[in-house]
Amino acid sequence: MSLTARTLTQLSLTGALLTLAVAAPPASAGDRGHAVPLRVATYNIHAGAGSDGVFDLDRQAAALRALDADVIGLQEVDVHWGARSQGLDVAGELAERLGMRVAFAPIYSLDPVTAGEPRREYGVAVLSRFPVRSATNHEITRLSTQDENPVPAPAPGFGEVTLKVRGVPVQVFVTHLDYRADPAVREAQVADTRRIMARERAELPGARQFLLGDFNAEPSAPELAPLWKELRDAGAGTPDTYPAEAPVKRIDYVAVGEGVRVRGVAVPEEPTASDHRPVVAEVSLARRGPGRD
Repeated sequence: MSLTARTLTQLSLTGALLTLAVAAPPASAGDRGHAVPLRVATYNIHAGAGSDGVFDLDRQAAALRALDADVIGLQEVDVHWGARSQGLDVAGELAERLGMRVAFAPIYSLDPVTAGEPRREYGVAVLSRFPVRSATNHEITRLSTQDENPVPAPAPGFGEVTLKVRGVPVQVFVTHLDYRADPAVREAQVADTRRIMARERAELPGARQFLLGDFNAEPSAPELAPLWKELRDAGAGTPDTYPAEAPVKRIDYVAVGEGVRVRGVAVPEEPTASDHRPVVAEVSLARRGPGRD
């Protein structure tokens, strides 16, 4: 199967087993006809390494567990990538430790160094307490870090999962935008993101949308401005997120679409588990109608 824009019915084996083993949180009688609560987070996990450069999945799993989130978007996720993450499936390992489902969307999928070993992959992922109804790896414009002379071109790594949260359809997108000082690639990525999210929204009317990720730009950056036409920055006014030890800029986001009301948001004071701090938001999902509550 081609890597480009492939649909991730390849939830990892861990995620697939968890989907069978763990029941979704049930809807209560009080939920019916009312807004549905949800706790959503984003975290750039630095391939499992902390701000001290030490790879420690136990420490990172503890930081994720402390968020107590129903859905978590992860960036900089290794899956059998190499020595820096001990060759582990980091997405699957974290899902198993947290008892969550996982959908992984690789940006890069490379041949193994040794024949017969798993492919070396790096990308983004979604962890969810709810069953994943579908998962897709969309292409957006990228400037590859694996080519000597890269040019902007479509490449995968813009992950989407569809959930049903107590009867409400939810589309969760997770992204990692270009890190370079020149905003040109981020501008193209934002345009791609808006196009894809609009198309997916049209295909599932009434779905509540989230965009989670490391945008590598601060909220006032001109290249991000188009995003705020359809989405709302849930973390407006919260502390900075990078670098984790002493943050000086806010580049990590939970962004929400129509029908989602933000009840509260926080940037936990976690200085060591990664080189970014996480963002976690308490929201409520409208069951119907175009409003934001």
